[in-house]
Amino acid sequence: MAEPPRPAPTAPEIPQPAAATEELFAGRIPLTGGSLRTTAARGTIVNSIFLTGVSALSLLKAFVVAAFLSPDDFGVWGILVAGLVTLLFLGQLGIGDKYIQQAEDDQEEAFQKAFTLNLIVMMGFTVLLLAAVPLLALVYDEPEVVAPGIVLALVVPLTGFTSPLWIYYRRMEFFKQRVFQAVDPVVSFIVTVALAIAGAGYWSLVLGVVAGTTMAAIVAVRVSPHPLRLRFAREDMREYFDFSWPLTIANVSRIVVAQSAILVGDWQLGLAAAGAITLAATIAQFTQKVDAVVTDTIYPAICAVRDRTDLLLESFVKSNRLVLMWGIPFGAAIALFAPDLVEYVLGERWREATTLIQAFGVIGALAHIGFNWDAFFRARAETRPIAIVAGISTAFFLAGPIPLLIVDGLDGFAIGMAANMVVTLMARTWFLVKLFPAFQMAVHAARAMLPSVPAVGAVLLVRALDGAERSAGIALAELALYLAVTLVATIVFERRLLTEMLGYLRRARAAGATAPTAP
Repeated sequence: MAEPPRPAPTAPEIPQPAAATEELFAGRIPLTGGSLRTTAARGTIVNSIFLTGVSALSLLKAFVVAAFLSPDDFGVWGILVAGLVTLLFLGQLGIGDKYIQQAEDDQEEAFQKAFTLNLIVMMGFTVLLLAAVPLLALVYDEPEVVAPGIVLALVVPLTGFTSPLWIYYRRMEFFKQRVFQAVDPVVSFIVTVALAIAGAGYWSLVLGVVAGTTMAAIVAVRVSPHPLRLRFAREDMREYFDFSWPLTIANVSRIVVAQSAILVGDWQLGLAAAGAITLAATIAQFTQKVDAVVTDTIYPAICAVRDRTDLLLESFVKSNRLVLMWGIPFGAAIALFAPDLVEYVLGERWREATTLIQAFGVIGALAHIGFNWDAFFRARAETRPIAIVAGISTAFFLAGPIPLLIVDGLDGFAIGMAANMVVTLMARTWFLVKLFPAFQMAVHAARAMLPSVPAVGAVLLVRALDGAERSAGIALAELALYLAVTLVATIVFERRLLTEMLGYLRRARAAGATAPTAP
C-alpha cells in the first residue's frame, strides 16, 4: 500500500562556515550550491550541458571514421570492441561506487585502499586480455586483430591511474572532475580523426584509445588531491566483494550480448555485418553516455540520502524526466532520418544497415525510460536486482535476437533487439515498483513520449504532402522542423520542471539558498 503524500521536504539546515573551510553534508560533500539539492540539481544541468559536447565528439568520430574506413576495417574494430574492450566491463567491479559510499574518518587512507584494489584488478585483467588475443583471432579467423589487440591490452593498467577523479566525484566538485575527464575523449577524437584521414584504417581507432587513455592518466595523477600509495587491507575485501559480485554478473551478461552479436554476425553474414552492428550500437551508446552524465552527477547525492525513500523517488522521477526530454526525441529522429544519414553522410556501402540503425534509434529511446534505476539500488547497496535484470535480458537475447539474426539477417536482428528492450523494461519496472510502490511506469513513459508525437507527426505530414524529389536540403529542412516542434512541445509539456531546474541554478548562486524540492 502506497504511503500518503508527504509535504515537500525542505533542504537540511547548513551552518554557515565560520572560517575558510566549509561545513560538509554528512561529512562528505562541500555544499557550495547552498544545499544538497541545489548542488545536485545544478550539477545535473551543468554537467549535462558540458559533457553533451564531449559525448557528441564520440558520435561525430564514429561518423567521420566510417566515412574514411571500409566496413571491413570497422568490422575489425568491432571484433576488438566485442572481444577486448567489452571484456573490460568485468574489471568494473564497482570499486569506485563503493568508495563513494564509504564514510571513513581518514579519507586519504580510504582512497589509497580503493586505488590499490582497482590497480590490482586492472593488472589482472591485462594478463587476461593478453591471453585472450590469440583466442579471439582463432575464433573469428581474423589474424589482423592480434597486433591491435595486444596494444589495447597493454594500455589497460593506465586506466587504474585515473582513479583520483573519484575524489572530485565524491565531493561533487563536478566542474573539476568533468574538465579532467574530458581529456580522454578530446585527445582520442583528435588522434583518431587525424589518423583516419591519413589512411591508418582501424589503427586510427586503436591509437586514438591509447593516446586518450595515456593523457587522461597523466592528468589524473598530477591533479590528485591525495598521494597515490599502495595500501592493501584484507578486511575490506569482503565488503567490496558483497557489493561487486552482482555487478560482475551484470557485466558478464553485457559481454555475452556484445560478443555473440558480433560473432554470429560475422559467421553468418560476414565482416561487413559485424561492422554494421558495431556502428548501430555506437549510435545507441551515444544516448547512454549522456544519460550517464546525469546518473553520475546525482549518485553521490543519493548515496548521502539513501535512507530517505521519498527523496530517492523524487530524485529518480525528475532526473529521468530531464534526460527523457532529449533522449526520446533523439531516438525518434534516428528512426526518421536514418535513410538520409546513410544516403548523404555515411555512403552507399552502409545502406544494408539502414533498418538496423533505425531500430537502434528506437531502442535507444526506450532505454532512457528508467535508465538510471540501477544507481538507486547501488546507493542502497542492493546490487542483486541489477544482476537479475541483466540475466533476464541476456537470456532473452540469446533466445530471440540471435536466432533471428541467423534466420533473417540484420532486419531480423533489429526486430529481436527491439523486443529484447521491451523485456528489459518490464524487468526493470518490477524492481522499481518494489522500491517505489507509488511509481507508475506506464504514466512515466507516456509523459516522456508526448513531446515527440507532434514532431514526428509534422515530419510525416510534410513527407506525405511533399512531392519533390528527396535531397539533402529537404532532409535538413525536415530536421529543422522536427527540432523546432520538439522544442516547443517540450516547453509546453515540461514547463514546470524546466522552470524548477532553472530556479535551482538561480538559488545555487546565492549562498545559503534553500531549494523547495529534491532534484
